[in-house]
Amino acid sequence: MTRTNPDSCPGVLRLHQAADGPLARIRLPGGRLEPGQLQVLAEAAAELGDGNIELTSRGNVQLRQVRDAAALSERLASAGLLPSDTHERVRNIVASPLSGRIGGWADIHALVPALDTGLRAAPRLAELPGRVLFTLDDGRGDISGLGGDIGVHATDADEFALVLAGGDSGIRVSAADAVQVMLAAAHAFLDLGSGQWRLHEVDDGVRRVIDILGLSRGPDRLEFGAAHDIPIGWLDQDNGLVSLGAAVRLGSLPARIAEFIAAIERPIFITPWRSLVITDLAEWPAEQVVRVLAPMGLIFDANSPWLQVSACAGQPGCAKALTDVRADATAAVESGRVLPPTNQSAAESNSSGVDDLGATIEVHSADEVTVAGRQHWSGCDRRCGRPRGPVTDIVATENGYRIG
Repeated sequence: MTRTNPDSCPGVLRLHQAADGPLARIRLPGGRLEPGQLQVLAEAAAELGDGNIELTSRGNVQLRQVRDAAALSERLASAGLLPSDTHERVRNIVASPLSGRIGGWADIHALVPALDTGLRAAPRLAELPGRVLFTLDDGRGDISGLGGDIGVHATDADEFALVLAGGDSGIRVSAADAVQVMLAAAHAFLDLGSGQWRLHEVDDGVRRVIDILGLSRGPDRLEFGAAHDIPIGWLDQDNGLVSLGAAVRLGSLPARIAEFIAAIERPIFITPWRSLVITDLAEWPAEQVVRVLAPMGLIFDANSPWLQVSACAGQPGCAKALTDVRADATAAVESGRVLPPTNQSAAESNSSGVDDLGATIEVHSADEVTVAGRQHWSGCDRRCGRPRGPVTDIVATENGYRIG
């Protein structure tokens, strides 16, 4: 199917008219935020929005109920968060958040600004759909499984696999050539003129892009799977410093907590798992950060049930939602109805809501929902924001919830 309309992804200069008011999405290439930038976002959320910063599955952030779009764009531009009026929606770049600090084959964070600069320097690339996603994986496999359109995956310190439509293309490039090859692939996507928003939607798209690039393919192929190994808690960096990984309840970060994080004055990375990583801390300050921010609501416990739960916007933010799924999901966590992951089959444990034949069950009240392991709560059958990989769907219906 060829799409007849341009994608409707929001930005800062083109807001989305959500049911609860205008929504702005701010791109953060590689998920990186400087402390001053986070402070600006916190102030904007409190003074121009609903008081929260939403973390997205692409390592970007959103502000809801924006009351003054012009004032918001001015603030973000002054903080370096809106470096291009023409290319703002195409700067979708996710990268391994721990790269260069903990493990990985190569430090891919140096590639992020180079790719972002290259995107903004090419006028034609402003035509990319806002859904196109660039992925940079340092070899640990946390990012390539997210199903991006164009990316690289480190195979050693100076070699990368070119990733197209979420799979290994068989092409290998050097670190020095990686950015230019990704930019060339983006031009090739536009050359196809398919009208599609994502490369995997284009008929024979990967082969056609490779033909345009004119690069040879080797016989080896890497397999990428969806990872749910979220970096949470105390993370020892290779240089002796500490990173702290923190989960955010349903991806909604209150502005007040964001101000405390900004005051730490260390680089922050927003992850594609709606969490964040505070980097480059000495041990004593890291201990104080946990002592202050854990009671405020940041989650440093990798076994917290909050890490198993995600949800769409639901009511009142989405007009298509049938109920306030975020409130229902919160109640499920707080009442102990989100159970730890289990290796039992569905036939042995009906807590998953699925029987051994793969059927689903219907419940009439949110209070009846008890599910083990990863789960996504949706206000309608569109299941917006559903994470990749194995996950139990909890979908609102006219009569309650469908689990399966």
